[in-house]
Parts: sequence; C-alpha cells; structure tokens
Amino acid sequence: MIDLAAASLARTGRLRLRVTGSSMLPAIRPGDVLRVERCDAGALSPGEVVLYRRGERLFAHRAVRRGPPSLALRGDTLDADDAPVEAGQVLGRVVAIERRGREIHPGHSRGALQRAAARLFAASPLAGRLFTRLEALRER
Repeated sequence: MIDLAAASLARTGRLRLRVTGSSMLPAIRPGDVLRVERCDAGALSPGEVVLYRRGERLFAHRAVRRGPPSLALRGDTLDADDAPVEAGQVLGRVVAIERRGREIHPGHSRGALQRAAARLFAASPLAGRLFTRLEALRER
C-alpha cells in the first residue's frame, strides 16, 4: 500500500490520503483526507505540513526547520522532533485537508488556539480521544 501511494504521487504529482493518526490534532484529525502534491525537500518551508515515508509507514508532520542534509519535522501534539528526515524520504507537501465536505488549506504555522489545543492533546491522551469521539458524533 505504501509503495502504491508513493508510486502514484511520483507518477501523477498528486495523492489523496485518509488520516488515521492523531499526532497533528487539532489541525489534522483522524478521518480527514489530505491532498498532497509532490515537491522537493528543498522547496519546503518551516510551518508546512510534509508527507514523508519512514520504512513501511507514511507520516504527515509539520516542518520545524531545514538544514543540510535533513529536515526536522514534528507532529503538533508531540514534544520532540521526529528522527531527521532525508530528502529522499519526502514525498510532498499537504496542500489541502478535506473534512466533512469542506476543504481547509493548512497554514504555514499554527495559530495560538491551535498551539494551545495541541499542548492539551499532548499532555492528555484522553483529551485527544475525547475530541475525536465528539467530532465523530457531530458527523452523524
């Protein structure tokens, strides 16, 4: 599945991918569909959400800083950066988030409210699960 997604993005330059994790709450929620466009690692700026591959998993995390030869990325609810991401692991940038029939364009940085919510979710896994459940109930 991961190979197919990477090949599709490489061939067409675009990919739609459903989110399963919660490391980017509240900006990106489980069940959201990410619209990703292929780009080179050198074209990324801090604050952008980047799709990358590590082994047999895909991650969409925010760029924290750039420096040769790697990129520092981190999930919004996580306390530490991911292991350094090499240019060859980068698949593309998230250009839109589809949620309940709406399209949301991710900003280049988190606002104050998003930062506060991300800190709450990081401090309390229960808060993240509760938020996800409440969102699922709202969709019904």
